[in-house]
Amino acid sequence: MSDRSGIFAGDNPFAIARSWLAEATEAEINDPNAIALATVDGDGLPNVRMVLLKDILEDGFVFYTNYESVKGQELDLAGKAAFVMHWKSLRRQVRVRGPITRFEGPEADAYFESRSLKSRLGAWASRQSRPLESRNALLAEVARVTASKGTNPPRPPFWGGYHIAPTEIEFWADGAFRLHDRYRWSRETQDDSWFVNRLNP
Repeated sequence: MSDRSGIFAGDNPFAIARSWLAEATEAEINDPNAIALATVDGDGLPNVRMVLLKDILEDGFVFYTNYESVKGQELDLAGKAAFVMHWKSLRRQVRVRGPITRFEGPEADAYFESRSLKSRLGAWASRQSRPLESRNALLAEVARVTASKGTNPPRPPFWGGYHIAPTEIEFWADGAFRLHDRYRWSRETQDDSWFVNRLNP
């Protein structure tokens, strides 16, 4: 489109998203890679929570979690998800929707190994989303896991990544008098070309 220039310019939405995230990394006080991840349960009731986006690939977005958590179960059940990444410092948002699959193998192992030891042990110890008797019970489980797994614990079989291969990406920037700039990139499948529309605020 003739007026898609400046921060919206480019033919690759993933490159634009990486560029915006890089700007936010310099400007945002905390967690510039935080996303509000939306899922639905078996009854279609939505759930949303903050997670950290860990990579923007050439074909999608990656984050990591416990597969046995509520979010993991809902992601596996529905096979699709949505998220929004919002930066107050930049007054911008990126919205993403599409099918989701598990992201495992060497990439997930490498990311797990890059985390701090305490975070890796915590991933083993936490039965994420399930009832917890007390904080002391959790710390006791961390101690037990530390004794059994040592200083180089492998990635748990119940922990890994998810990859969203979007069919829709929207880039939003704040405009004067609430006349915001919005561009939606959409496609039917991952094999199709992107179609870009400018949207009303």
